[in-house]
Amino acid sequence: MKALISPNEKVYSYDDTELGSRVAQVEETEFPVAPPLFWIDCPDDCAADKWYYSEGQLYIKPESVI
Repeated sequence: MKALISPNEKVYSYDDTELGSRVAQVEETEFPVAPPLFWIDCPDDCAADKWYYSEGQLYIKPESVI
């Protein structure tokens, strides 16, 4: 699987701490995208807007506590 990273869209935790960049899309195969977007390999369970990219790694976004 491939994750499309949008480095201009930052992801924040519920306490407003910047976590990393948004995973905008997940596909089986990559296709051409305009910079600054880029593709990286990701696990099969990766999901757009539920994961983020930081310092070369993918992470699951923490859920806010209500």
